[in-house]
Amino acid sequence: MVEMDVQGITLDPLSNMPVLVLKGKETNDILTIWIGVFEANSIAMYLECMTYPRPLTYDLINNIIESLSSTVDSVNIHTLKDNTYYASIILKDSYGNKVEIDARPSDAVNIALRSGCPIYVSEEVLNQVKNSNDKTEIDEEDIKEWIESLKPEDFEKNIEF
Repeated sequence: MVEMDVQGITLDPLSNMPVLVLKGKETNDILTIWIGVFEANSIAMYLECMTYPRPLTYDLINNIIESLSSTVDSVNIHTLKDNTYYASIILKDSYGNKVEIDARPSDAVNIALRSGCPIYVSEEVLNQVKNSNDKTEIDEEDIKEWIESLKPEDFEKNIEF
């Protein structure tokens, strides 16, 4: 598993859909996942340090986990099947027992951000994405250049809070 950081949210110029951008914490791996507007808004609000007087959905989920004397141990994006990513949220209770919960990557990342747990992507998923990109002849340097050229304003376009 490769630990990843949330690089940000951007919009696909063709579909106008939000794209979650993850980057390897200690590698040059980049993973882009098309996600829903509501999940993207929630990630963007967190990244912009926006706070609200009452807990929003992902804050509520973290509050429930904490009130049950548990923590979010990690988030794992482990499978790519038919262009759909699959993730798990790993919870740990006060006795050290771990429970794996199936989740969409966008929900798992939202919970990871709020709990401060690491986000991992399996090497198998990263290799599938690399192989897929090789087939479509997307230049890795072009992607890196595009990621590095992103500005904070790019993440705000067409995403309403």
